[in-house]
Amino acid sequence: MMRVLPAVFLFTMLLAGMPWVCSAQSGNANSGTAPGEASFEEVREEMRDLGRVLGRYGAEQRDKALERSKPALEDMDRRLDALEKAIEENWDEMSQAARERSRLAMRELRRQRVELAEKFGALKSSSAGAWEQMREGFLDAFSVLNEAWEKSIEEFREQRDAQDEVTL
Repeated sequence: MMRVLPAVFLFTMLLAGMPWVCSAQSGNANSGTAPGEASFEEVREEMRDLGRVLGRYGAEQRDKALERSKPALEDMDRRLDALEKAIEENWDEMSQAARERSRLAMRELRRQRVELAEKFGALKSSSAGAWEQMREGFLDAFSVLNEAWEKSIEEFREQRDAQDEVTL
């Protein structure tokens, strides 16, 4: 009989951003993709789009660039909050190792999000002369956070594939 080990399953769901939470939020509960992937794929695509768009805006288009950035950052915050809430709700059922991995992953995502917020603040208050430098700093921080999401997708897929092989 195939059974998924509870700790592996729980960690995978946490790593995937609690797909039932994120998918429900994003309207992709029945999209036909593997659990968690729709939400992560959406975040990845939103981040890539925002990076491309911001890269094209010059100082004279600063307000438009900032306006385009805000919804993506707010969506990212909602997804991080949903993940954190799901971790809290499932904390008692998690193994010590899963708790530690979840804690570290969440800490790293939050650290990178704070750095991105700082760069966004600098971008908002930058002068026209400093726009290019501030935009590049923001895009660099954005790229680091995007890489963390990419890593999460990869780890989720590896965990999911490993689950398929686990039997008791």
